[in-house]
Amino acid sequence: MKAAAWWSRLDSRILEALLGLALLLVGLFEVLFPVLGVTGPLSPVDTREVHVDGVTRLPGAPEATAEVALRGTRTAELVVADPSLGERVLLVLPGVAGALLLVVILELLLRVARTLRDGDVFDPRNARRLYVIALAVLLDATLVPLLDTITTTVLVSGTAVEPSVEISYELSALWLLVASLVAAAAGAFGHGARLRADTEGLV
Repeated sequence: MKAAAWWSRLDSRILEALLGLALLLVGLFEVLFPVLGVTGPLSPVDTREVHVDGVTRLPGAPEATAEVALRGTRTAELVVADPSLGERVLLVLPGVAGALLLVVILELLLRVARTLRDGDVFDPRNARRLYVIALAVLLDATLVPLLDTITTTVLVSGTAVEPSVEISYELSALWLLVASLVAAAAGAFGHGARLRADTEGLV
């Protein structure tokens, strides 16, 4: 079964180029640069956005001598002065994990886009790719927030700002819905691939 006539090879090339560009940017700015900050060549990440107790009064600026301080109200910036290697890892871990999942999603979407260029939408591999994408979206909606909660807990544990930071685990209903829709699309692609195979077997 071939792709619809309105989808041209130029459309596919443009889609592939956009996905490739997104893959490059995410790989550089969300994975490589944070990792280089942890290992030393680049300046390390030393902040994390956190939620704070609404009734807590925080100073306008962190104490210069504090190892860990907060800047802001309600949504605050956790500032780790001169973070150690372990603290650097904790600071970047949720973001890098989410970015790696996004890299997987973009890479698989790029492969799906290439089948569109060839006019083979119901390639059996596309169903498997979409199932993996659905799993990656699900992990991004559940695992990444969990990592953020755990690492924030470890970072503030035993510090002066610990009582002020609200530790919570929040799931994104939107991304859970997206994961379900992608899984449903994968099922539809798998059904289309089976119908195509049955039709070709009759010819």
